Amino acid sequence: MEFVVEAFDPSFMQRALIGSLIAVVANSIVGTWVVLRGLSFLGDALAHGVIPGIALAVLMGFSPLLGALVAALIMSGLITVVSNRTVVREDTAIGLLFVGMLALGIVIVSKAQSFAVEVTALLFGDVLGVTSEDIRSQAIATLIVAAAGIVLYRPFLALTFNRDKAHTLGMRPRLAQAALLAMLALSIVASFQAIGTLLVFGLLVGPPAAASLIVNRIPAIMAVSMVLGALAVFVGLLISFHYGTAGGATIAGLSVLEFFVVLVVREARTALRPAPASA
Repeated sequence: MEFVVEAFDPSFMQRALIGSLIAVVANSIVGTWVVLRGLSFLGDALAHGVIPGIALAVLMGFSPLLGALVAALIMSGLITVVSNRTVVREDTAIGLLFVGMLALGIVIVSKAQSFAVEVTALLFGDVLGVTSEDIRSQAIATLIVAAAGIVLYRPFLALTFNRDKAHTLGMRPRLAQAALLAMLALSIVASFQAIGTLLVFGLLVGPPAAASLIVNRIPAIMAVSMVLGALAVFVGLLISFHYGTAGGATIAGLSVLEFFVVLVVREARTALRPAPASA
C-alpha cells in the first residue's frame, strides 16, 4: 500500500492521474469506433496530422482544441480530394499527408526558442506537467466527445456495419464520418498533454482492441476499454514514479501490452477447452 500511496501523494502525480484518466474516457469512446471500422491507420495519421494545428496554437497563444480541429479538417479534406480526384488510393493519400503534416508541425515548432522542450512535450507528452487548466480543457473536450457519442450512436453503428444501408436510412454517412473525425481530433486534444501525439495512438487503439476480444456489444467494449485504459494509466504512473521511466511512453506501452496479454489468455483458453464429443 505504501508503494501506491507514496507515488500518488505529490499533487503533480494526482493531476497526472486525473488528466490521464480523462484521456482514457475520450479515447475509449472514439477508439472503439476506430477499431470496429478498421480505421486504425487513419487514426494514427490524424494523431500526427493535428500537430501543425496544435503547434501553431501553442506558439500563438490560442486554444490547442481549435488548432487541432482546423488541422484535422484540412487533413481529412485533403485525403478526400487526393483519393477522389486522382488514381492514388486512400491509404497512399493518408500516408503522404501523415508524413507531410508531421514535417510541417516540426518545422513550426522549430521556430520556438525552446525547440527541444516544445517538440518533446508535443510528441511525447509531459504527464507530470499536467496543470489544473489542462484538466479543465480535457474535461470539456471529453464531455463533448461523450455527448456526441451518445447522440450519434445509431449513425455510427449503421456506418460501421453497412455504409450503403446507412445511406438508405437517411443517416448521412459522410456527415457521420466527418463527425467521427472531429471526435477523434477532440480525443487527441484531450490526451496530447499527458501522452503526446506520437503515443496517443496506443491509448486510442490498445484498450478498445483488447476489449473487443473480451466482449461483443459496443457499449460493453467501451466500458471494458475504459477499465483496461485506467489500469494502464495507474500501473504506468506507478512504474514511472518509482523507476524513472517516461510516463506517457510507459502508459502507451502498457496499453498495447494489454492487447497481447488478452490475446494470449484467450488463445490458451481455446486450446485447453475440451473438444466436443463426437456423436
